[in-house]
Amino acid sequence: MEALHNIRLESLIDTLVSLTAAFVLGGLIGLERQYRQRTAGLRTNVLVAVGAAVFVDMANRLHGHEGAVHVAAYVVSGIGFLGAGVIMREDGNVRGLNTAATLWGSAAVGAAAGADLVLEAMLATCFVLAANTLLRPIVNTINRKPLDDESVEVTNTVYVIAARAHQKVVLASLEDELAHCSYPARDLEIHAFGQEEVEIEAVLAATSVDGEVMDALVQRLTAVPAVRQAFWSPSTSE
Repeated sequence: MEALHNIRLESLIDTLVSLTAAFVLGGLIGLERQYRQRTAGLRTNVLVAVGAAVFVDMANRLHGHEGAVHVAAYVVSGIGFLGAGVIMREDGNVRGLNTAATLWGSAAVGAAAGADLVLEAMLATCFVLAANTLLRPIVNTINRKPLDDESVEVTNTVYVIAARAHQKVVLASLEDELAHCSYPARDLEIHAFGQEEVEIEAVLAATSVDGEVMDALVQRLTAVPAVRQAFWSPSTSE
């Protein structure tokens, strides 16, 4: 029988070493995740590591190193589906990316163990743990640092509300003022604003402007007889 023929003590011991290494190393990664109460904790990381090790070890026994390489490639792509399951989107924010990446690392550790590369699997475990522990204080420090306004790309927009009957005159005045300040408009739009008025929206090409210059520009526009209201607004939103 084929099943009895495949029973070999040496291969069985080799598989035991691979799976044990995957279990222990995956457990180390999972302990850190469990301690921080992440979605994928101790059991999940162990199962991913052991599962990857089983697939690679099985392919290694059946088809040698070439088969192990092929299966490892499938493990890399297949673990992506499991990682996608722990990624959540809440109020426009994506959560779980680090957990998904950790699962990917656990799969790599298991694949290395299954390919009889135990020392490499141990080294990979150290790097995964280092990424989740040693880099955490650096990330927290960066996240607590105030955002540098000068490094943020800002969209500056000038809004002018004017009488509909004089919109061409007001539009020409707006363009002249922007040209005088060397702040050309990247985009110009005119919207209806009530029954007798329009809103002219001019998006500036410049992402960095002088606030005092813009305030003076708005004051001059407000002095135009047909202008009901004028103001400018910086925005970092899309």
